[in-house]
Amino acid sequence: MNLAALSLSLPLAALGLAALAGCNHSMSENHETTPERTGDASLTIMTFNVENLFDNVDDPGKEDRTYLALADKQSAEHKAACSEIQVDRWREQCLDWDWSDDIIEQKLAVVAGVILQVGGGRGPDIVALQEVENIGILERLRTEYLAAAGYKPGILIEGDDLRGVDVAFLTRLELAGSPVLHRTDFSGAGKDRVYDTRGILEATFVRPDGTLMTGYSVHYPAPFHPTEMREAAYRHLNALRAELPPDRDAFAAGDFNTTSVEDRDKDMLGRFARPSWAVTHEIGCRGCKGTSYYAPRDDWSFLDMILWSPAAGRGENATWRLRADSVRIANAAPGQKRPDGTPWRFQMPAGVGVSDHWPVVVTIESK
Repeated sequence: MNLAALSLSLPLAALGLAALAGCNHSMSENHETTPERTGDASLTIMTFNVENLFDNVDDPGKEDRTYLALADKQSAEHKAACSEIQVDRWREQCLDWDWSDDIIEQKLAVVAGVILQVGGGRGPDIVALQEVENIGILERLRTEYLAAAGYKPGILIEGDDLRGVDVAFLTRLELAGSPVLHRTDFSGAGKDRVYDTRGILEATFVRPDGTLMTGYSVHYPAPFHPTEMREAAYRHLNALRAELPPDRDAFAAGDFNTTSVEDRDKDMLGRFARPSWAVTHEIGCRGCKGTSYYAPRDDWSFLDMILWSPAAGRGENATWRLRADSVRIANAAPGQKRPDGTPWRFQMPAGVGVSDHWPVVVTIESK
């Protein structure tokens, strides 16, 4: 499937130079100048890496001991396990962080605040989430802190990541069929690397007009893993997309962990994204620097992306299409920015900040 043949189903002729000209520097991270449309004719999609949304209960078989209350970290067994951690900062967190009930409530509150900044306080129609520990903490977020959004029960299937972080969805839409978690084959990567990976969560949503749209929530291997692992994840995603019915629109949203340096040196998006997907921030988020900041190199990356793939062959006859001027980074909620304008990760012990990632939001609309 090639975007030239698909015409992006935006369509490019309609999007054209005039629409792209409208996506000028005013479309900054806050993007406050472009109101979001709501109602049956449009749907908003967000992706958000919530950075370690954990409860403080020890899950058997998962290395989640950092995220326990300090009172539960006093055993010799716990201290011995923490002492095995090679990275000083992580070892200190394992020993000293007090992931208390109050801290969890603060974390849930600020994550919810980020989500509810979209849609006039109601949140997006679909949220793809990364780094959620389990369905229990996801349901706490949904029922206690996102009640105004009216989301249906959360979608999360436990994966194999050794720390226990998973990908998930929240949505107001009905589902068609059951969600599926697809494990990616990272053959040859070694168990120590494969344990630090997540599957691709697939769910199919029923839009207000009754048509179906399949979404994938993804969290690719971290940048310190070999490029070949992220290449395998892209190939897996593209294979899943190719298996869908030809009349099915699809999107992929999440933390692709493709740094600007890797993309420049390895042409990751050129090889694995643009041939089959519209990279939405390249179409609409003009002037946006990225969703993640790496201070040692003073470098921004779009680790977090939403990819859009309309049904093959629809072209000008597409029922739903991406609204180019809707693409934005959602970073206006309290606590999302450090004084220097970079993402403010959740800080312990103060419990300030939100996440080291900023979310991306797009709107698709019915013609």
